[in-house]
Amino acid sequence: MEKIEIKKDFLLKSVSETVKEKSGVNINSCWNCKTCTSGCSFSEEMDYHPHQILRMLQLGMVKEVLESETIWICVACSSCTMGCPQNIDMAAVMETLRLEAVEEKKVKDNDVHDFHKIVVESVEKYGKTHKLEVMMKYKIKKKDFFSDINIGLKMFQKRKLKILPPGSKKPGDLLTSVKGVL
Repeated sequence: MEKIEIKKDFLLKSVSETVKEKSGVNINSCWNCKTCTSGCSFSEEMDYHPHQILRMLQLGMVKEVLESETIWICVACSSCTMGCPQNIDMAAVMETLRLEAVEEKKVKDNDVHDFHKIVVESVEKYGKTHKLEVMMKYKIKKKDFFSDINIGLKMFQKRKLKILPPGSKKPGDLLTSVKGVL
């Protein structure tokens, strides 16, 4: 039998190498303990839970991950990272996956893309997301105020929704930030 030699340049980078290069996160360090999923306020709304996304990436299921709704539902609150025994920055992984999905034209839903734009604007404005403002802007834009109010209430109960923007001490800051949408 003749030995076939494959040049290294021909081989594609593994998924884990690509994710690590773009996000700085080693997804292979995940134990699949499900702590990220248990800490996520949105996991019930996701088609795949955060721990499943990491496992799917480990198994090379890139297409399924990039076409999932999960990567767009994540609001980068970092609850998953805070509880992770391996300190995996899931928010960075999700952002990397969103950018990859846009680049690969895997975005199916304009609503999801609109939501992501609002999240990015919030990060650019405050350095991190102001989840209440993000939710309010998105709900106002879509004129859909109560369809998922239970998620918002759940986040509020878990203290994931702050009334004031990050770094703010004045109640008027919230109204100022939402005014442009009204």
